[in-house]
Amino acid sequence: MPAVRPAAVAGQFYPGDAGALAAEVSSYLAEVPAPGPGVRAPKAIIAPHAGYIYSGPIAASIYARLAPLRGTIRRVILVGPAHRVHVAGVAVPTSHAFASPLGEVPLDLATIEMLRRKLPFVEVSDRAHAHEHSLEVHLPFLQSVLGSFELVPIVVGDAPPDDMAHLLELVWGGPETLLVVSSDMSHYLPYNSALGRDRQTARAIASLEANVALEEACGAAPINGLLRAARGKGLRCELVDLRNSGDTAGDLDRVVGYGAFAFTEPDA
Repeated sequence: MPAVRPAAVAGQFYPGDAGALAAEVSSYLAEVPAPGPGVRAPKAIIAPHAGYIYSGPIAASIYARLAPLRGTIRRVILVGPAHRVHVAGVAVPTSHAFASPLGEVPLDLATIEMLRRKLPFVEVSDRAHAHEHSLEVHLPFLQSVLGSFELVPIVVGDAPPDDMAHLLELVWGGPETLLVVSSDMSHYLPYNSALGRDRQTARAIASLEANVALEEACGAAPINGLLRAARGKGLRCELVDLRNSGDTAGDLDRVVGYGAFAFTEPDA
């Protein structure tokens, strides 16, 4: 892979023009109601990764919570499922930066190398990253709300929850580190069936039950790892938004579910 991984789905999943993209992300964020008093900024989030016309409003509902952390968060661990290339465990790239129409995001090469050295299930695969949208679609939101930061991009294949939890614990860090798990929820069910399935899955996630199945969320592997790590560290999970493509794009026959979740640390 080149030193800078180019944007692969710009112009497809989201606008390829920088001005249009910035305006669209800003419009989604502006539509999110201000959180009530006492709502804390999250340590970790789960957010969807579909085209913005479908999942942009749901992603914005959780990314808006990060606005107070601009200038504090300097590292983002971005973890999402492999859609195009088989990955036995997890895959990291060789590139030094990821590009979006809003600019380049430098990678945290030291953390990536640490994971390679310490975890045998971490492989280097530029093929797994080259056309993967599950990470890329988050970059414009992250750039818009956080400004500058370093990225640790991780594509997840068949890694079990214990392995994912161990990985996340190694990179947990302090206030400077945000964990982002990328996942959509149910796929291609009729609208009412999707509502029931996704509500059940959302209850399990909010209860930190690390038994989410692949048919319930395409990012089940990283979700279960986060849930296991979150339970061990005493985090609280809040369901922020739960909708599907039938709510945002109109077709009710075969919808895809989208959830946004915030994980907050206990008081010091």
